[in-house]
Parts: sequence; structure tokens; C-alpha cells
Amino acid sequence: MVEKDNKMEKIVSLCKRRGFVYQGSEIYGGMQGFYDFGPLGALMKKNLKDLWWDWMIKEHDNIVGIDGAIITNPKVWEASGHIKSFVDPLSECKKCHHRFKSDDIEDGKCPDCDGELTEPRTYNILVPTEIGVIEGEKIKAYLRGEACQTIYLDYKSILDSSRLKIPFGIVQIGKAFRNEITPGNFLYRQREFEQWDLQWFCHPEEMEKWFEYWKEERMGWFKQYFTHPEKLSFYKHDKLAHYAKKAFDIQYDGKEIEGIHWRGDWDLSQHSKFSGQDLAYTPEGGEKFVPNIVETSGGVDRMFMFLLLDAYDESDGSDGREKGEITLHLNPKIAPIKCAVFPLVKKDGLAEKAKGIYKNIKSCFSAYYDESGSVGRRYRRQDEIGTPFCVTADYDTLKDEAVTIRDRDTMKQERIKISEINNYLFEKINS
Repeated sequence: MVEKDNKMEKIVSLCKRRGFVYQGSEIYGGMQGFYDFGPLGALMKKNLKDLWWDWMIKEHDNIVGIDGAIITNPKVWEASGHIKSFVDPLSECKKCHHRFKSDDIEDGKCPDCDGELTEPRTYNILVPTEIGVIEGEKIKAYLRGEACQTIYLDYKSILDSSRLKIPFGIVQIGKAFRNEITPGNFLYRQREFEQWDLQWFCHPEEMEKWFEYWKEERMGWFKQYFTHPEKLSFYKHDKLAHYAKKAFDIQYDGKEIEGIHWRGDWDLSQHSKFSGQDLAYTPEGGEKFVPNIVETSGGVDRMFMFLLLDAYDESDGSDGREKGEITLHLNPKIAPIKCAVFPLVKKDGLAEKAKGIYKNIKSCFSAYYDESGSVGRRYRRQDEIGTPFCVTADYDTLKDEAVTIRDRDTMKQERIKISEINNYLFEKINS
């Protein structure tokens, strides 16, 4: 087992070494709070987003998706309250000049050097930008601080252009930007990140039912993909926004992944007030009302990080691996590479045979071909990036058209026909 204190360091190192995540602008010294997802990270993140999107839309009734703009009319953020209240109090150490959120300081002293702190100053964490081409005539705007606002802006258009009726949901996955005072802890707190959002619109009298429904639905979804689901828990907020009746976080090991929020009718009422547009809903033969909203909003990048932390394992030597060998026990649906293909050796036609098998697998699954080093070393490289299955073509393959397929977690090997590989992988990945 890996000590909790240094596990994050090991994850960061692994991410850079194997192409999951890189520091943004690293050749220029980096930019705090910005990261690039490498070849393996981009694949894994896409898998994660696809799973969420398909689950929301395909496995639930009355949910549609949008892809909203990152920059909106600045009045949006006035209506939402972000310009006035999307703020953090900040204190600076007079000795080391490090800055901290005032809420994170317990004893009034600098957490790094025990120095004296300045009085808290308030900063808005929306990221400003300008729209226009002529200096002096540019309009001040903002990169969106949360992805949900465009859902509220498009809600009425979706109702008008579809046959949807309340209750229904709108989902979105998209970038958000926050000028965080203290970004850090790898992907946990960034200045540029991705969110997935469900905004569920319902009758005020049904809020309780739908809030509990989505709370349990989301926890059930998370538990499918974690190796250690026992580390997932709910955290109930005692301090609530003025419009909220309830708010829960889904946490992994005490850290927030996603929030389930009782937003009521506040968002639509605010946008109605500031835009002058009536966003109320009138059902056939019923009374007009402003829909209430249950929100489930999570960080895609946070989930990505927690899945790596959850899956990371260093062998103690008792499982048939060498002591210290790294394995990522990622759920096969999330793993960036589903199957690696090896020739036993590069000669005698085995490489050509293995490349043909690889090409066939790659037509259906993300796959990787490797002929460098011993088979054992190749296994270890794939274990380290979480590849669930490895296929080896050997001399018998040339005779019987069968290969050896090895399971990452159990390390068991079995012989199957080349013609059956894709069906085998499909059943295993989706079981």
C-alpha cells in the first residue's frame, strides 16, 4: 500500500511520465492552475465524459444536452449574483508573501512560516475579458465561472423547440474559469477546468422527491467506477445559500467531487427579472409556475484525479508482481487503452501476425502495439497505465490462430481464438 501523504506526488509523477497530464506552458515555467491532458489523459477523460453523457441521456427519460457559449452577455453574471458575491477574502503573509483564503486560516498566522497576515481583502474570482476590436470601445465580459448559466439561458428555447414537458433535464459538459487565489493540489483546484451539469426542472411540489432521487442516482453512478467505493460518502452542508433548502456533496476520501443542490426557482426568477423575459411554465390545463431546479454539478478533472488516486497500487510482492510494481486498477470502461498487443518476439513472422491482430482490435477499441523488451516488461508498462487486457501472439498462434490474453488485475492467462478477441473484450469491458 502507498502512504496517503506521498500518493499524490506519485500520481503527479506518473501522469507526466506516462502522458496523462502535463503542467500547462511548462517550457516557459508553467502557469499555476492550468494543465494539459496528454495522449492517455485525453483518452481517459473522453471515456469519462462519454460515460456520464450517455448515462444521463440514454438511461433517463426527458433529458437533453446542449453545448453553451463560454462568453455570454455580462448581464448574465449580474443576474446570477456572481459579480456582486462571487468573491473570496484573501490574506497575505507579511514575511513570506504567500497568499491564502482567509477561510482556510485557523489561528491568524501564516500556515507556511507562522508570519503575520494582512487584513483580509476581497477579490472577485470571475475571469474578465474584453469583446470588440477598437480600443476604448471594447465591452467588458467574463469567461463563465460555472457551466450551468447557459442552461438557464436556453431553457425556454428548448421548451419552445421541443416536445419536452416538465419535469425534464438539461445537461452540459464544458469549460469554466475561476481566478482562484490559491490553486493547487494538482487537478483539484484549477483556474481552467471542466464541469458536468444536470439542471432538472420540476414543479415546486415535487422538489423533495426529485432531490432525493438525483442524490441517490448520482451516488450509485459513482460507485460503479471506483475500485474502493467505500471511500465515497455524502457530506451535508449546514451553511446554505439563501435560495437553497438542501445541499449535499459527494466526496471521495473527504474531498468534494460533485454537489447536489436545491436551487429552487431563484435562477429562473433572476434571469426573468434582469432580462425582462417571462421564464415561467404553463402546463396544459394547469396553473402557471416558475420551475424549481435540482442541480447535480461536478468537476470532470476532479473525478479524473480521484479515479487515478483510487486505482493506484504498488505491489508488496504478495500478488505475483515484483515489490514496488505499479498497477492502475482502472475500470475497463474508463481505462485509456483497452488492450495491448504483443508479438512474443519480433522475428519469424510473429510481428506481422501481431500487427494484423492489433489492427483488427483497434477498429473497435483503443489499442496499443508494443514489441520492445521482454513480454514481462511490456506487461508492467501496460499495468502502470491501467490497460486491462494484453494479447500475445506466439509461435503456436501461427499454427492454431489463437492467442494468449492476460487480465491486468488477476494476471490470469487464457487461450482464445483470434476471431473471438473483439467479442471477448466487449463482454469483459461491459460486464
